[in-house]
Amino acid sequence: MLYNYLKAFHLIFVITWFAGLFYMPRLFIYHIEAQEKDEVEKKVLSTQFKLMAKRLWFIITWPSAILATLFAVALLYVMPGWLSQGWMHAKLAFVLLLFLYHYRTHLIYGQLQRDEFRYSARYMRLWNEGATLILFAIVFLVILKNTLNGLFALIGFVILAIFLMLGIRWYRKVREKNPNA
Repeated sequence: MLYNYLKAFHLIFVITWFAGLFYMPRLFIYHIEAQEKDEVEKKVLSTQFKLMAKRLWFIITWPSAILATLFAVALLYVMPGWLSQGWMHAKLAFVLLLFLYHYRTHLIYGQLQRDEFRYSARYMRLWNEGATLILFAIVFLVILKNTLNGLFALIGFVILAIFLMLGIRWYRKVREKNPNA
């Protein structure tokens, strides 16, 4: 019974963590694009995007990351045998990658809060797909566990990345034709 409660809370906080990681780069894009507006509009938009990002980051994303991790540790305590399984090693490697992604996003957040614009909106659109790739990898590892063939998984991962990049290129063309899209 304890296992099911731990698993439920872990999933809830993983979902809210990813929600924050998906939306934060979108706010970065809007903040970066706001710099192209006239001075008054730029100031109003920048102030609003900074506030939205701060609330999202510190009220939802960081707490969710911490709670998802705590419930994951509790799950591993209850199910220590998982630590000897290959799928769990691969999952933990992707979780480490997720923490690196989260940390890098935190650094970008700090730069934008200080009005340091080091990245283009296009770069941030690409960055936004990082969390998607990690999510796909983790979910497939957890659901398919040891039945997942490593080569098949790698091919699927590459195909997904290609489709995401094609989607980004398509959206850029749509935006070039209609800037309000």
